[in-house]
Amino acid sequence: MATAQRWVQRWDAQQERYIPDREERFRVVIDVARAAVGTGAASVVDLGCGPGSLSARIAAALPRVNVVGVDADPLLLGLGAANTGPRVTLVEADLGYPSWPDRTGLVGPWDAAVSSTALHWLDPDSLAALYRTLAERLRPGGVFVNADNMGLGASTLDAIADGVREARTARVGSDRNEDWAEWWQALREDDELAPLVAARSDSAIANHTENELTVHEHADLLRAAGFAEAGPVWQFGDDHVLVGVR
Repeated sequence: MATAQRWVQRWDAQQERYIPDREERFRVVIDVARAAVGTGAASVVDLGCGPGSLSARIAAALPRVNVVGVDADPLLLGLGAANTGPRVTLVEADLGYPSWPDRTGLVGPWDAAVSSTALHWLDPDSLAALYRTLAERLRPGGVFVNADNMGLGASTLDAIADGVREARTARVGSDRNEDWAEWWQALREDDELAPLVAARSDSAIANHTENELTVHEHADLLRAAGFAEAGPVWQFGDDHVLVGVR
C-alpha cells in the first residue's frame, strides 16, 4: 500500500505539470456533482479514472455517494485500489467498447458521470457514442462533468490560452515537476510493481491520437446525444469543466 500511495502522489504531481490548477478543477467537478445529487445516496461513474484521483476526492467530499471508476489500464487501477476507500469501486473496461457500462454493476439510472483528462483520446465517432450511452444511463436531471483541455476553435485564442497555462505553471512552480515520460519510466523500473506492469493490456498501452475537439464541439455532441443543456462552467486558458445536463 505504501508503494502504491507513493506512486499515486507522484502521479498527481506530474499531472500538475500540465494542469497547474488541477485541485481547483477537481473541486469544481465536485461542486457540480454535489449540485446534482444533493445530500442523498447517489451513484457517480468516473470515466477513465486512472489511479482514482478524482474518484477518491468525490467520495471524501460527498459521504453518501458511491463511485465506480472505469479504466482500461490494470496498472493504474491497481495503484488506485490501494488509495481509495470502501465507497469507491474500480473496474477494468475499455470505454471504446459498447459493453463497458455493464462492468459498473450499477442497477438503475446513474446520478452523475465525471471525467478528468481522459476523453481527449477518443475519436469523434467513439466520443459521440459514449455521450449517447451517458444520455441513456443518466437519470433526468443527472449530469455529466468533463474536465479536460479543450480548444477554443480559433488559432490565435488557442495560442494565447497555451501561453496563459504555461505562465501559470511557471508561477506555481509545477513546470519543474516530473513529466509524463519520466513517471512511466521510473515506474517500470520499480520491481515491486512488476506484476502490475506485466498485467497491462494492449488497449491500455495503445497510442491514441487526440481528437482535438473544441469545447463548443463537445457541447454540440452532448446536445445531439440527448442532453438538454451543455456548456462550460469553469475555464482557465484552454482548461475547461464542461457540463451536460440530462
